[in-house]
Amino acid sequence: MARVGRLGGAILAETQGEYYLVGNTKAPVDFREAGFEPPDEVELVKGAYLRLKPLREVTVAAPALLLDVEGEELAKKLVQRFVIDRNGSVSERLWRLVYSPDDPLDDAEAPVERDARWLGDIPEPIWQLVRDNVLRCL
Repeated sequence: MARVGRLGGAILAETQGEYYLVGNTKAPVDFREAGFEPPDEVELVKGAYLRLKPLREVTVAAPALLLDVEGEELAKKLVQRFVIDRNGSVSERLWRLVYSPDDPLDDAEAPVERDARWLGDIPEPIWQLVRDNVLRCL
């Protein structure tokens, strides 16, 4: 089961011992302190996701989503589900919708992990309707 959390505003996904950074970071990240070899600056902005090289054992911090999509397919699916096309950032609205549809993220009583296997199974056209509605400017 893949574990998906956040790192510097981007998404950090662990799948089968591999780590992916999905979306652009919104805050400076000390990759060495986080347990990863620092990626080239060009790689950070080049694509929608990037495979990170761990320097030690890394645990994806809570709050986290659990998905049953694995490998590079997970990174691609996370891009489709959460990354805003025009700026490459992860949508906080979409993250909150998936992680915490009924309660705030800062609720101390809320679980630190959420079963989000449904997110990998939902058909792309259906998710696109949800996505469009959530990202619509109010």
